[in-house]
Amino acid sequence: MSFPDKYLYTKDHEWIHVNGSEATVGITSFAQSELGEVVFIELPVVGATITKGSTLCVVESTKAASDVYAPVGGIVSEVNAALVNDPSSLNSDPHGAGWLVKLTNITETELPSLLDVTSYTSHVNA
Repeated sequence: MSFPDKYLYTKDHEWIHVNGSEATVGITSFAQSELGEVVFIELPVVGATITKGSTLCVVESTKAASDVYAPVGGIVSEVNAALVNDPSSLNSDPHGAGWLVKLTNITETELPSLLDVTSYTSHVNA
């Protein structure tokens, strides 16, 4: 399984793509494959302040409900509302159309604790 290398990852299988002080967050293709068919997503409220490691949203699949954790702190500036009506893009395109939230004012000092693509791939294959 390959993962985009312009992303950073958590050991809990979230990804983050940073652009300046903004970031887009989602779950990895590995995570969605482990979950199975996603049937429901509970997204946070725009404007919510999120801290690193806190529950960002909840993803429910035919197998289980799972918390998605914030890879860094920030303020929710946008949610992928399209997932509410059609969560299937989380399975079909988790690193693209299946993004979950966008954060602003991210805590950039927390970024070095995340995994690069090589470290994340080793983690998944361990």
